[in-house]
This record gives sequence, structure tokens and C-alpha cells, in this order.
Amino acid sequence: MNKSHYYCSTMNIFGINVHYEVYRQHPSNPVMILVHGFLSSSFCYRKIIPLLKEDFTIITIDLPPFGKTEKSTKFVHSYTNMAKVVIRLAEGLNIKRAYLVGHSMGGQVSLNAAKQRPDLFEKVVLLCSSGYMKGVHPSLKFGSYVPYFYLCIKHWLASQGILKNLNNVVHDRSLIDQEMMDGYMEPFLDDKIFRALNRMIRDHEGDLSSEELKQIEQPSLLIWGNEDKVVPVSIGERLQNDLPNSTFFSFKQTGHLVPEERPEHVSEKIMNFLIQAQ
Repeated sequence: MNKSHYYCSTMNIFGINVHYEVYRQHPSNPVMILVHGFLSSSFCYRKIIPLLKEDFTIITIDLPPFGKTEKSTKFVHSYTNMAKVVIRLAEGLNIKRAYLVGHSMGGQVSLNAAKQRPDLFEKVVLLCSSGYMKGVHPSLKFGSYVPYFYLCIKHWLASQGILKNLNNVVHDRSLIDQEMMDGYMEPFLDDKIFRALNRMIRDHEGDLSSEELKQIEQPSLLIWGNEDKVVPVSIGERLQNDLPNSTFFSFKQTGHLVPEERPEHVSEKIMNFLIQAQ
């Protein structure tokens, strides 16, 4: 990694072009990789990046098929494979050690990556991480093989509407402005994403089990919103119980999008956790 300050690029991983961004102020700064959630992108970290980029080299990745990453129907969209994409990106950038920060589904991907490569990822921060979800119901998986099923997915997402979806993930709705709506809506202007989401239904294997979580020994910080309607705070408490070296913290009057709702507080918690003595 010999480039400085900010740049964005793509890396071909498993045959698809994966979009990533690098914020690098000082060569000696520790590396932090930010992993977004389902139906999201690196955009969700826009408020905490400015608060952390002085002390960390920050790398954001758009997981397939989200954000600016190629929307492929050939890629296997399992959490295991997404974790491998994160690993390959780190390896391709010659990173030897890094911290992982994952929001929602990105938390589950981060846990997968940490489990696969404990030598590469030193610590994990989970922001309202998904947990204990089973694989897709067989009937839905069967539906993904039906021609034009992707149009049903498109119709369902359109019927929800971006404002309704954002109202569900933030507690303080006054935070929702045009910039926020545009940022979360942009990846869905490309129709290819719905075909890829159809493939994702087929590939989804479910979250890590309690037994698998107990094998993840890296220190982990769990940050939640008490009013999270998507992944209830009880899931975070259960994850803390299963992850052997974990710390849990929750914010009052906060929903699922903690990086958007509490950027200063979240950044402070992350900073304190990552720079404390090993």
C-alpha cells in the first residue's frame, strides 16, 4: 500500500470487480476494514470515517452485489464467500494485520473472516450484527430458480420504499434527509442488483452457530442501539455470551444504523477498544 490520503479502486476477486476505498494519512497507522450490511454499502460509514481516518488506515469494501461492486449472478453470495472476498482484498493490498468493523450482515461476514483467518484479523467490532439467523426457507430457495423471480424481489423492495426502510432502521427520524435517501437508494438504480439478490437467496447459508462463535478468540466489541428493530439488543447480549473475549455496549434512544445515529460515540468506543493494550 504505497498510495497516500484517499483513493478508490476495484480489485478482481473470484472473477468480479470489487469496489473499495482507502483512507491513508500515515503509513504507520493500524489498518481498519469496514464491512457494511445487507441492502447497504460503504456509504453507511460516511460519518465515522472522518473521525477515525487520522488514527487508522481505513479500507471500505462494497460486498457483492452491493454499492459500486459488480452485480454478478455467477458469484456465490454466501457469508463464507463474502468473508473470503474481504480476506483476498486484504491480501491483495499486502496487509498483514487488520481490525474488522462490521455493521448488521457485515458483522456476520466479519466474524466469518475472523474465524477463517485469526492470524490476519486481530480484533472485531460488531455494530448491531446479525446473529443466529437460519438459512433461507426451502420454499424461498426454490422460488429463486423460477424465471423472473428477481422481479418479485424488485417489486417487494419498491413497495417498501426507501423512506419506509430508513424509518425502520433509525430511531431519530429527523436524521433522514435527501442526501441519506439518495445514498442508500443509488445502488438499486442498477437493475442487475435484483438478479444478484435472487442468487443471494439461493446461496445464503445462515449465521454462525453458538459452537462456531465460541471458537473465535479475538477480542470483540459489540455496540448496539437499544431501540434496534432489525436486530434486537437481545441478539447482541447473546453474541456477547457466545464470543469468549467480548465486551458489550448499547446506546439508548438509538436504532439499527448506529454509525449514522451515533458517529461520535461509536468512533470513541471503537478508538478506545482498538488502541488499548493487547
